[in-house]
Amino acid sequence: MVSAQARREQVDFAVSLGASVRRACALMDVSRSALRYVSTMPARDAELATELQRISREHRVYGHRFAWALVRRGGWTVNKKRVRRLWRALGLSRRPYRKTRKLRTGVPRVLTPTGPNQVWAYDFVHDTCANGQKFKALTVVDEWTRESLAVEVDARLDAVRVIAVLEGLFAKHGTPQVLRSDNGPEFIAHALRLWAIMKHSEIATIEPGKPWQNGSVESFHATLRRECLDAEYFAHLREAKIVIEQWRWEYNTQRPHSSLDYRTPSEVGAEVRAAMKSESRAIAILDPGASCEAVPEPRGLGITEDREKLALREA
Repeated sequence: MVSAQARREQVDFAVSLGASVRRACALMDVSRSALRYVSTMPARDAELATELQRISREHRVYGHRFAWALVRRGGWTVNKKRVRRLWRALGLSRRPYRKTRKLRTGVPRVLTPTGPNQVWAYDFVHDTCANGQKFKALTVVDEWTRESLAVEVDARLDAVRVIAVLEGLFAKHGTPQVLRSDNGPEFIAHALRLWAIMKHSEIATIEPGKPWQNGSVESFHATLRRECLDAEYFAHLREAKIVIEQWRWEYNTQRPHSSLDYRTPSEVGAEVRAAMKSESRAIAILDPGASCEAVPEPRGLGITEDREKLALREA
């Protein structure tokens, strides 16, 4: 389908070759009253186009959906179709990255969280600095809020360092019910399992060779790799620590998350925790003997049933 503007340009071209205006309009199916119409859309979209260009410069891997979420967070009242039209007209579209095909087994996920601070997932990701020094990063993610709780970067991270990082997170955020990880030597170490038992937290390891069972942290690693590790230049280890921590702060507080209805993980976590505190206050009012500090456990986790399923599968 040819646009109205293109047909008006064809009329002008036919007139320049000697055809009459009446004849050219009839051939191109253009009304003579609309022949000299000047669209006001470029002027109306000028400010929004400038904002989209700024977003494209600052976030080189973002597409029009994330750009729409950012302009909405900036106070714009605009729908996705308008942003997509401008994004493509400005030539800001990026080559879509190749997604790995997901395996649909039909098996329900074991230990599925229904609230914050129930299941934490953690794993390692590796990279190299420009000076040739290799480093590894320990990432810890809350599976419900999608918050990145920590990204610990160093040249060497063993089970003792993992325990130290988790100890600090437990003191700051509280103790989760489950810690999900793969079967790496740092995660199945006897010292880590003994420490988790002392902290009343369960360690759930996935089956060997099935990283999709730890999908939350794998998805986070893909985002970290695409938006930070592959996009930034690390001259040395110290710079890598600073840049990655800055990206983690932006991921939690500024970057909209598609699975959270384009809200940030920090916003979702704050909303859920505030609702849980309000519920605890209501319980305290109804039952004066209850502690106001006790936050009720979200319903529907099914942690006992899932533990039984996990035990039967491992057996």
